[in-house]
Amino acid sequence: MKSVSLNAFSRALGRRAGAKKLRASGRIPAVIYGRQAKPQNLEVNAKEMEDLMHRSMSENLLVDLAVKDDARAKRLALVQEIQHHPLSGKMLHVDFHEVAEDEKVTIMVPVETEGEAVGVKTDGGVLEHVLFKVKLRGLPKDLPEFISLDVSPLKIGEAIHLGDIKPPAGVEVIGDKHISVVAVAAPRAEEEVTAAAEAGAALGEVEMIKEKKEEGAEGGAPAAPAGKGAAAAAKAGEKPAAAAEKKK
Repeated sequence: MKSVSLNAFSRALGRRAGAKKLRASGRIPAVIYGRQAKPQNLEVNAKEMEDLMHRSMSENLLVDLAVKDDARAKRLALVQEIQHHPLSGKMLHVDFHEVAEDEKVTIMVPVETEGEAVGVKTDGGVLEHVLFKVKLRGLPKDLPEFISLDVSPLKIGEAIHLGDIKPPAGVEVIGDKHISVVAVAAPRAEEEVTAAAEAGAALGEVEMIKEKKEEGAEGGAPAAPAGKGAAAAAKAGEKPAAAAEKKK
């Protein structure tokens, strides 16, 4: 990763009100920390920082930080984190991690794909991006800003795993080498969709029939038609009366 120059200034105002005033003046509050020295509050020019990020492929940036009127004027640092406004996207705060040229560091690097997988192009498969970032370890100037993977040869059912990534010389990929980074999945066949829909419809019919049966059980036996019910009741009433007459 090639380093770029960035100017910085010591920051005295550390509270929220001071940060708002600082941003209004066109500067961004920042902090630098690392093994070399204690954490220090800084401020950087907003436009200069934004220009650097626009020219960068990712937010992984190695800077030669020039701190004005400071005992340690030049510092090599990685942009560790940038906080953005949730609506406007403007930078609110920058964290710098000071490093030494001979010190190995670990960072998360974004993964980008190039080409069109043959399984997608010819067989209608779907390219699944499983990992959007991978962890790399190496010397600051050896670390890449991003990892690019050529997915063109991937067929349906094939994947590029963490162990398949070939990082730059001196850089190590951290993590389980069997984890998939990108993969091509088979498309869902129309027959499967139709079968699922039919199964869902059949299940709905069964549930409706069951509900009707349960409703009948709760209310007792189904009532007979009005005419037949009256005749049956009349007959039922006649039989006990006839039996009583005979006993007499």
